[in-house]
Amino acid sequence: MDREWLYISERINEVSRICNREHPIYEQVSNFSIALYVLGVLKCPDILSAEEIDDVEAAAILKEQFVPIQREDVPSNYNILKSEERYLLVIGDPAFPAHFAVVTDMHSLQPFFSKLELYGSGFDSMAELESEFLGKQGIGYDDFTFYKMRQPNTLKKGNPAKIYTIRDDGKYSVWEYQSEKQLKKEATQCR
Repeated sequence: MDREWLYISERINEVSRICNREHPIYEQVSNFSIALYVLGVLKCPDILSAEEIDDVEAAAILKEQFVPIQREDVPSNYNILKSEERYLLVIGDPAFPAHFAVVTDMHSLQPFFSKLELYGSGFDSMAELESEFLGKQGIGYDDFTFYKMRQPNTLKKGNPAKIYTIRDDGKYSVWEYQSEKQLKKEATQCR
């Protein structure tokens, strides 16, 4: 996940740019799709090819790929471009969420990235999100919950990648590969 921060930054920039069009197509893309696209959960080449996700599908993805955490579990120095962890603010009942906001930078005055109904995609503060959603659809302060994205099994730390080499004669070999960064980290932990 060394380059994942670059992909996230590119996806945020892409989503932010489509809002400035005269007839923005992004209006047809749900806030769930935008947040999940930015996090890389939706595997598609660009935001306009992202599948439309409603609240039921969003709840299923939330249950499958995220775990609930306390607000205090998000590090105070968290920055999505510097961390391997991914966090999501969910507004509304997690079984039928009203809104997803990606946690981007806890040092920023606007640490959340999402798509609001009237203002398009961008960065918001907690106060701005609260003023947008509190009291609507029965949403109260307890309906602002944080989630941490589960790390895929293939990317979990310590799992070596397997490299298969196959020759023309049909013989093959399998090598296990770990990055130098991971090997150094393991060596310092063993001391």
